[in-house]
Amino acid sequence: MNESIESLLSQLQFDLSNPLPGRAAQYRMAPSPRTTDDLYYDTPRPDARQGGVLILLYPHQDRLYIPLILRPTYEGVHSGQIGLPGGGYEISDSDLTATALREAHEEIGIQVESVTLLGQLSPLYVFASNYLVQPIVAWTSQRPEFRLDPHEVELLLEVPLLDLLDTNNYQRETWELRGRMVQVPFFCIQTQKIWGATAMILSELLALPALHHVSGR
Repeated sequence: MNESIESLLSQLQFDLSNPLPGRAAQYRMAPSPRTTDDLYYDTPRPDARQGGVLILLYPHQDRLYIPLILRPTYEGVHSGQIGLPGGGYEISDSDLTATALREAHEEIGIQVESVTLLGQLSPLYVFASNYLVQPIVAWTSQRPEFRLDPHEVELLLEVPLLDLLDTNNYQRETWELRGRMVQVPFFCIQTQKIWGATAMILSELLALPALHHVSGR
């Protein structure tokens, strides 16, 4: 591991063990304007399921990458959307970290024993699917040998961290959501639009002090 990556990972682990940027950072990538009605959509329902997703950093061609997945088209609220590997908690999981790792193994073939945990970001409630999602941040020292489950993953996106930090890849469009017109921010990466909960989770990651040094901000 080169010194710059080692230093970044150390700083990232430190950041994740301290108070997080939280909701303010998440909401930078939330549709706007936000109204008092949105408080309803931000509050987990009593029957909300628990879920975990994995933000896995790995080196490739002298850069750091994060794998994202394109969900297949199906009868569901996240059909055809870009997301992080992950899914719902199962009773066999010891905790939500175990959930995220299990799902990443099932969906894209991540070998759990090769992963080093760095910490957790703030939970995010996803009203559309009624999930309270816990993002897990981790590292693996080599590019994984990805094996995709075609039932879960239509396309794998290997996204350079620097592309997420590049403001040229940040865009906004007017969409109709929940019966009203709103401005939707998204990352435009490899012709794909990364928006909604995934963009909000990544927004908090990018707000960590460790990432400021990477981007030169």
